Amino acid sequence: MTLATQVVVITKAPVPGRSKTRLTPPCTPEQAAGIAAAAVADTLDAVRAVPVAGRVVALDGEPGTLDLAGFTVVPQVEGDLGVRLAAAFADAMAGSGAPTLLIGMDTPQVTAELLVRCAERLEAGGPGTAVLGTAPDGGWWALGVHRAEGAAVLADVPMSREDTAATTRAALEATGLVVLDLPELTDIDHFPDALAVAAQCPPGSRTARVVASVAAAVGSRR
Repeated sequence: MTLATQVVVITKAPVPGRSKTRLTPPCTPEQAAGIAAAAVADTLDAVRAVPVAGRVVALDGEPGTLDLAGFTVVPQVEGDLGVRLAAAFADAMAGSGAPTLLIGMDTPQVTAELLVRCAERLEAGGPGTAVLGTAPDGGWWALGVHRAEGAAVLADVPMSREDTAATTRAALEATGLVVLDLPELTDIDHFPDALAVAAQCPPGSRTARVVASVAAAVGSRR
């Protein structure tokens, strides 16, 4: 059965000096970009395995070596993260009535099964609901809405703060939406996060392999 939901992945192209800069140090810019590339690829694979109505990548930068097969690509707009998130929802939902679940690329431990459950929760809640998956650092890794207008509030929400998830929830509720919870996931911001997330990924995944290689290199420099 195909779900009515579409999934949007928002990501930067993995370029040294622009990708996952908070991993540096202890990572080099090249190592940080390598972890980012692995995380993007694993995330896209998980989304490909979900029977959804559509798959979209909101991309900052040029695709380069990214494999975006099966995804519609929309460019990110200029502005801070909240503005770009709101625009990604608007662009992905333009002309579409599909409920939309947006995730980042920094939770590569996500599985197709989890995404199915998230989409089903969004769909079951109906138009008056949103779904929100928080992260332990106070941010969030997933947000789903039925209408792009609901996500427009993100443009005014400060991102990358300890209260980002709480502020996002309050902004959504202020529009009249009931916010339903999704499972919490750790996202990759700093290198300890990368180690923790890689441990939750399958051993053969790109993220697990690349993080293990970087960890060995980092350890050898100390």
